[in-house]
Amino acid sequence: MVVPTGMASNPTVAPTIFDRALLRARRDRARRSAPATFLLDRVREDFEERLQAVTRNFADVADIWTPGELLRKPLADRFRSIVRIDPDASEILPLQPESLDLAVSALAFQFVNDLPGVLAQMRRALRPDGLLLAAMIGGDTLTELRQSFAAAEAECEGGVSPRVAPFADLRDIGALLQRAGLALPVTDVDRVVVRYDNAFALMADLRRMGASNILVERRRTPTRRATMLRMAQIYGERFADPDGRIRATFDIVWLSGWAPHESQQKPLKPGSAKASLEAAVKKAKRD
Repeated sequence: MVVPTGMASNPTVAPTIFDRALLRARRDRARRSAPATFLLDRVREDFEERLQAVTRNFADVADIWTPGELLRKPLADRFRSIVRIDPDASEILPLQPESLDLAVSALAFQFVNDLPGVLAQMRRALRPDGLLLAAMIGGDTLTELRQSFAAAEAECEGGVSPRVAPFADLRDIGALLQRAGLALPVTDVDRVVVRYDNAFALMADLRRMGASNILVERRRTPTRRATMLRMAQIYGERFADPDGRIRATFDIVWLSGWAPHESQQKPLKPGSAKASLEAAVKKAKRD
């Protein structure tokens, strides 16, 4: 199981996994060139649908760290006033307690060092019955690239260096929502499989997303040409379709939760059920 981003054995001290200043620089560079936006476009469409399914009216809305103008249109079409919070290295949100009715974030949380702390801040910023709705990269994203690099480095260099960020899985994210004090937590995954001519075309797309390696413990020297070529060869051997094109997995994890409110549904208390499981089993045996 992948350790959730920002989760540490000491809950008061989160490890610094990501170089967030480098993340911002690489995203800025990607926007100035020809960015790869297929994941952003997919998330924007899903956000529009998910927001339409919520019938409540929200007065005070904040967009937390979403890159670029991804959510500008779906939010502007639905809400009159939106506060946009740009990413910074501190991960401290400039939000007052119970100041928001809705907090949204798209494709940002996967690069947070202290995700439990950020979710707790957002929970405090929500008014009772306020909603958090977010999408982040997680699960088995880029598992093919991770495995191919590990095999190539072990074979060519006798060791493995951090290449692909650790991604939280669905169960871990659901647990973090509960830990932050959010009620009615829901998580689901939208798996996107993209095909490329080769591993180098995939890596070029990652650069155009501003999503190349920003791990603090990343390798600081250029990778050997032989290692790169072997990685691409292994990728093609293990993860290619019959036509020779390779597959790359991207898991978009959706998460939502509400600030507790007395009007919300609550689970039944233990022992409050009107029919017992034992009675149901005995009845089924008689029938």
